[in-house]
Parts: sequence; structure tokens; C-alpha cells
Amino acid sequence: MVGAGSFGRNHLRIIHQSEHAELAGVLDSSPERAAEASSTNSCPVLTSLEELAGKADAAVVATPTHTHAEIGRRLMELGLDVLIEKPLARTVDEARMLIETAARTGRILQVGHLERFNPAVAALETVITHPLFFEVHRLSEFSPRSLDVDVVLDLMIHDIDIVLTLTKQLPEEIRAAGIHILSEKVDIANVRMQFPGGCVANLTASRVSTERIRKLRLFQPHEYISLDYSRQDAVRFTVTPPLSIGYAPLPVTKDEPLRLELESFFDCVVSRAIPRVTGHQGLVALEVAQDILDKIEAHARLVAQALNVTGKSS
Repeated sequence: MVGAGSFGRNHLRIIHQSEHAELAGVLDSSPERAAEASSTNSCPVLTSLEELAGKADAAVVATPTHTHAEIGRRLMELGLDVLIEKPLARTVDEARMLIETAARTGRILQVGHLERFNPAVAALETVITHPLFFEVHRLSEFSPRSLDVDVVLDLMIHDIDIVLTLTKQLPEEIRAAGIHILSEKVDIANVRMQFPGGCVANLTASRVSTERIRKLRLFQPHEYISLDYSRQDAVRFTVTPPLSIGYAPLPVTKDEPLRLELESFFDCVVSRAIPRVTGHQGLVALEVAQDILDKIEAHARLVAQALNVTGKSS
């Protein structure tokens, strides 16, 4: 395990409890965090990637985003399969380098897009027909974690990945706006993506909210589906002509998405199966996220110009 921060500790807990994997050790840039994780999970503290490679078959990388590319590349070159937390990398070029390294070394590269393993999302995938409109909100209270990236890469990228998976398309048009409030990065963002065929996805993400919300609403011909990521439930409303309305919850077997994600990774390591979230899929989500950030930057310049003109005229 590389990284024993706030989310890395969750990985450590599940690996420690798993019947299908043994925790070989923990490596962290902070000796104090590493020692605490070692004590809590009864595993040794490791001092280098090389030492980790000598003790493990695979590794989970839950470190700051700017370190993903170098750590992931080195681990794969040392012969380990890797699960790298989202976003896959800081830049598109770094993500491509990781994918190339995985192909060259024959290693498995899985990306930690956790919501793909949410049982409610799995249930939704079974009833998708022709999505026409998405309304998605992912709001969080402020936390000092993950402030090295914008809210688009921190939170919204989950929903970008889900929408791309459900539509099986790339957006043909993106409009976006965002602002920074408590950090130097964008803390609130709103995005409108239009896909070939007319499907529209409206995504909002905030890490400075007063409440925690994780909801997706989907409209497709003759039905509306409301999904709550946190509660792991989804409700389906159907309309049958002339005006008969049906209502039924989707069957969902609740479980911890992170446990499902890690168990799937362990299975891929053993069976050499293709991960459910591949490096390429992580790259595509990152490319769209970067396009969104570019649109946010362009919108910010437009606003700044308008404010400057207004200030001069007054």
C-alpha cells in the first residue's frame, strides 16, 4: 500500500480484512502516518518502492495526484500490478505514459473510479436504454484533503466517468463555469455536456457545501430514474400511454463500493482479467475533465474582462 492518508486508510482497512489478499506493508512520505497505519493494520512499515516490490504482487496507490505517474510507472516497471486512485494522473500526457508502461510491462493498471462499483450504479446499468438528460449533484463539506486538484478532478470526475459509461459516447460540446472560494483551485463547478444524438448532462460539483449530496437523475424515453449514490438506492418512474404512471425501486444489493473495487482488483491480479475500469477509461475521463477545466478558465477570462470593462465605465 502506497499512501496512508485519509483515503489510503480506507484501502488499508479493507485489504487488512480481506480473505483474498494479504497486506504486505505500508509506505508513506510521513513516518508518523506510516507508523499509525502499521499499528492499526498489523503490517510492516516499508521505506521504498523497491522494498514494496520485493514483498508484494500488487499495490494500491493513494497518494497526491501529482505523484501518481512516477509512482505508478516505477511500480509497474518493478513488476507489480497497480490500482491508482482517481484521477489517474495530473495531466493527460502522464496518464498516457502510465498506459504505455502497463502495456510494455504486461502489468494490470486499474483506476479507482469508485462509483463504478456502487451497487446502485450497477442496478442502473441494467435498465439503461437511451439516455436523454442527466442532472447530477455531488456536493461535499469543505475538507483540506485533495486541495492539490480542482473540484473537477477531485469530485466531478466520478460523475464524468459514470455519464461517459452510460452514454457510451464523448461529448460534442462542453460549457462550464467555476470559481475558487476557500482554496487556490476551483471549488465549485457547473458543466453542461451535449452528446451526439442530443443527450445533455448537467453536472454540479462543490467541495464547500453545507451538506453532503450524491445524486444522479436520469431521463430516458418514457421514464425517469433517481439514484442516490450515498444511500445506494434508485427509483424508477415509468409512463405508459395514455397516462399510466408506474413506480418501483430498482433491486440493489448494498455493499461497500471500495470493498467491491478492491476485490475486483484482486481477482484481476490472479486471473489476469481486464479491469472494470481500465487505464484507457481513466484517460478518457481525464481528457474530458481537462476540457472542462479549459472551458472554466475561458469563462473566467470572459468574466474578468467584463468586470474590467464595467469598472472602467463606472
